[in-house]
Amino acid sequence: MDRPSSSSPLPSLGLPTVAVVGLGTMGAGIAEVMARAGHEVIGIDTSDAAARGAVTALDRSTARAVERGRITEAERSDTLARFRTFPDLQAAAEADLVIEVVNEQFEAKQAVFEALDLIVKPDAIIATGTNALSVTRLASHTSRPDRVLGLHFFAPAPAMKLVEVVSTVLTSPEATASVTALVRALGKEPVPVGDRPGFIADGLLFGYLNQAAAMYESKYATREDIDAAMRLGCGLPMGPLALLDLIGIDTAQTVLEAMYEASHDRLHAPAPILGQLAAAGLSGRKSGRGFYTYQAPGSETVVADALTPDTAAAAGAAGRDVRSVGVAGSGTMATGIAEVFAKAGYDVVLAARSQEKADQAVARLAKSLDRSVAKGRLTQEQRDAAVARVTPAGSYDAFGDVDLAVEAVAEDLAVKQALFTALDEVCKPGAVLATTTSSLPVIAIARATARPRDVIGMHFFNPAPAMKLVEVVRTVLTGDDVHATVREVCAKVRKHAVDCGDRAGFIVNALLFPYLNNAVKMVQENYATVADIDTAMKLGGGYPMGPFELLDVVGLDVSLAIEQVLHREFRDPGLAPSPLLEHLVSAGCLGRKTGRGFREYARR
Repeated sequence: MDRPSSSSPLPSLGLPTVAVVGLGTMGAGIAEVMARAGHEVIGIDTSDAAARGAVTALDRSTARAVERGRITEAERSDTLARFRTFPDLQAAAEADLVIEVVNEQFEAKQAVFEALDLIVKPDAIIATGTNALSVTRLASHTSRPDRVLGLHFFAPAPAMKLVEVVSTVLTSPEATASVTALVRALGKEPVPVGDRPGFIADGLLFGYLNQAAAMYESKYATREDIDAAMRLGCGLPMGPLALLDLIGIDTAQTVLEAMYEASHDRLHAPAPILGQLAAAGLSGRKSGRGFYTYQAPGSETVVADALTPDTAAAAGAAGRDVRSVGVAGSGTMATGIAEVFAKAGYDVVLAARSQEKADQAVARLAKSLDRSVAKGRLTQEQRDAAVARVTPAGSYDAFGDVDLAVEAVAEDLAVKQALFTALDEVCKPGAVLATTTSSLPVIAIARATARPRDVIGMHFFNPAPAMKLVEVVRTVLTGDDVHATVREVCAKVRKHAVDCGDRAGFIVNALLFPYLNNAVKMVQENYATVADIDTAMKLGGGYPMGPFELLDVVGLDVSLAIEQVLHREFRDPGLAPSPLLEHLVSAGCLGRKTGRGFREYARR
């Protein structure tokens, strides 16, 4: 991360001395950032162990920086000398900026603010590191509400670039400007936000985490499958349940309670399992157990427990033999799925509505494999062999001998039902029929055949050759051997299969699209800009794309359709699509494909 030289003067900021109250993990991280940027840092904590831990952390991090050639030994010595620790708040008397990072409990923070108000200089700024409590309420317990704001760093503070700068209706523009300039000088990205629970990043993140906890609690999917689905399907650095364990389940419950109190949105009402785990002291990594079990309190190493899947026992029924695969469709998804099977050694029939469309799809498949050869991922011989395994067909009659038929046509229930009726007549007895639907009820598709036990969902993600995830969707009628067959096939084509029940959105879309919808609501309510929200989620949440970047890529019409399906299925008012999204779709602003969505794009 780019930082100013540790010896650089900072007179223009007017905040040379910074006090950090609370030297837990976050406080120690903030103290390190400040000291390494050239500030005199006063660390305050009543716990000697916490104070020693903060000093040790700075000692170790600066030693690593010297080893890597980022700073000199002299600069390291200067940095260490700038950090002093004290057990009493009186040490903050000469600070220009005080950052409070004590426990996320209003009474504890209130006590600190009331004491600081009597201690610090009249022109000092007092900031809270809260991510859930009201900054305005805290400010009201001082005689200087115009000098109070929120300064929300993200863990680990030395590495994470985002800092949310929270202004209340009473915060002076000068105080906000001074702190914003400071954040930039630290090499961080300041994002301005108003005072509401969760601000931008946590406001979106915790609703998603809460839904994941509720999904697990309902036994819809295992903890491992939920986490794998969101990592592999969305490119997230961690799954939601593992992230809850890292954040602290008790902390998550506190944040959600504050969010629900403000929004009264059921999506923010803490899932009961969060309260149960917190009450039992199972707060995640810090306690050694939460959704997962860890090697020791504070360890990041997950160990097996009673809930860890037994792969041998999970194998269950034997699958059917699959040697040939039929892929129905000629679009991007169908072509990508055919490529996946062909590269894995299966004979593939790619059938479309006409021979011309099928030939064109195979030609696109060949070009995709050419790119893999150019990038060194395939040899020319492997490419030629894969193309040779694919037979284009202009009729589904060509599926007569396939062992597995995979449908990848338009996301329209009537279209898919008509196709499965045709496949039922064409495919041999014992063939497995799979739909790639992402939002439609698989059972409604299965009932279009006389063999619903042979029908299953097999939801690939786009682009199919690159994305590792497949959601395997069983209906109440799907046979055990059919499920086993698809799991075995996924393993052979090197995809990670997760099991889902047959309900709207499965795992990924059921968790992803309410998050996207809530981001749109933030813009609709004028709480934050499209750019700031995207920045917050990329830098604060580690997301590969911001929500509006993703919406424009997926297509606003596709996104709206999925959100409508989720709303119809679960009947939750919080899932109702944002009117802003509906208006953009009505106006034909569908994202990149039309040149305009939440942003404008150059037309190709």
